[in-house]
This record gives sequence, C-alpha cells and structure tokens, in this order.
Amino acid sequence: MRKKLKLVFVSLFLGFTGLVNAQTTDVVDVAIGSKDHTTLVAAVKAADLVNTLKGAGPFTVFAPANSAFDKLPKGTVESLLKPENKAALANILTYHVVAGNLKAADVLEAIKAGKGKAVVKTVQGENLTATLENGKVILTDAKGGKATVTATDLTATNGVIHVIDSVLMPK
Repeated sequence: MRKKLKLVFVSLFLGFTGLVNAQTTDVVDVAIGSKDHTTLVAAVKAADLVNTLKGAGPFTVFAPANSAFDKLPKGTVESLLKPENKAALANILTYHVVAGNLKAADVLEAIKAGKGKAVVKTVQGENLTATLENGKVILTDAKGGKATVTATDLTATNGVIHVIDSVLMPK
C-alpha cells in the first residue's frame, strides 16, 4: 500500500511539473528545447527576435529543422548570422511566422475551403501558399521553393510550431 501511495504521489508530481512547464513554455522556449532546432535558435538570437517571439502572440511558426538550413548553399547560414546581415536574417525569419494560432486542422480546413490551396500572410508581409501533396502539407514560398511540414501542433503558451524540412525564402 505504501509503495502504491508513493507511486501515486510521484506520478502526480511529475504530471504537475509537466503541466507547469507546458503552461510557461513560449515558442522560443519550445525551439530552445529541441536538439533539431539549434540553428533556428541561433538565427533568432542573431536577428534579435527573441523578445518579439516571447511576446503575447499568438504566433504560428513554421520552424525549419537544422537539416533544412543544411540544404542552403554553403556559407549562407554563416553569412546571415553576421551582425551586418541582421536585417536580411530577420526578414527571412519573420517570413516563417504567421499571426494567429493555426493548428494543423485549421491549415487543412483552409486548404479544403480554398479548393486545394490556402494563402497566409506572414508577419514579414509576404504570402505563403499551403497545399496538400500525397497527404502532406506543402508550403510554397514567394520564390517557388517548397517545404514539407514534418511535425505539427507543438503547442506553446503564445502559439504553435510546425516543423518544416526547408527554409522558406521571401522575394
């Protein structure tokens, strides 16, 4: 009986701790906690967007994984992280953010309502187009580049993150 009671208390404590963490983790903290988004976190810091993305939101972030940044031409990331390229980096990063809390179901519903495509305006000011290909959501950027959504609905206190496999580029 005593073991069961101890197990119940440990379970309640762990559950409570998880609940507290879930309620205090914003989109930046979610990215910081992901080993697959270290390049994105470094870029957000270099572009001085941490405080903005820790704001009230809500934000929908299409977060490129490290492997997405690896697809860019050699030297691109290193160049963008330089202080003199802060504005260009911020322009690219804010192109991955949409105002509002768009869960995966919302995106799918918008694609259906749009007869196969949904256009969303980014915080940067340009549009992304979402479509379905082989059951997967594909985002097309202003230059015609495509990114596949690989994970959805990573919930934060100020929005939601969807992981993508390529970096999106504005005009």
